[in-house]
Amino acid sequence: MREATVSELVRMWVDGWIVSRGASDPIDEPWGWTVDMGQAAHVSRHVLPEPTEAEVRKIVAGTSAPGTWLKLFAPDDTVRPWLGPGWRFDQPGFLMTVPLAPERPVVPAGYTLTRWTRGGVTRVLVRTAEGHFAARGQVAPTGRTAGVDQIETAPAHRRRGLGSLVMRTLQDTAHAAGATTGILVGTPEGRALYTALGWTTRSPMASLWYEPATTSTATDPATDAATAADDEI
Repeated sequence: MREATVSELVRMWVDGWIVSRGASDPIDEPWGWTVDMGQAAHVSRHVLPEPTEAEVRKIVAGTSAPGTWLKLFAPDDTVRPWLGPGWRFDQPGFLMTVPLAPERPVVPAGYTLTRWTRGGVTRVLVRTAEGHFAARGQVAPTGRTAGVDQIETAPAHRRRGLGSLVMRTLQDTAHAAGATTGILVGTPEGRALYTALGWTTRSPMASLWYEPATTSTATDPATDAATAADDEI
């Protein structure tokens, strides 16, 4: 079977991401896709699976709205010279995939796991015996692929196998739904966990947003790469 190209994989990721986040349908562009989020700090995003200098410079020149994001599947250092004032880099991302198979993760002593599905998205929540938040994540199967998203482990509960528990539970859920390939974009920290679980890096991703100097500092409340040290997306 022919291996999927990076462009095909990015579209698979976009398809899962918009379901997971409740975003708009992607709008086809000559260079990729535009997705509307409708949030103050994340109005829309332009996704370029194979960015070129000319394409990025044209988008940058035509952008005036704060909260516009670029997801460029190339290293940060490659795209940095193509940008103008007001563009700010988020953490680097890594497009990763894994063949899905049945999983039987064991919940560590002292924790409970709950999962539920709504609107095509399955969410997993790990809590302590006292009910305190410990870890979470979600997955959106879209046919043969499934987008894993928003993996998070509370600082006090890291390095206890909870990231692996969440990931393996989500992978099992996606496999049971008929998906054969898991796909995500992870941070440098999360990449170590995913690699240990059999995920393969397929492309780097530069993530940046437009924030003119006159606006307040923005963060990405819907970022694909969250902030837990071991298992983020």
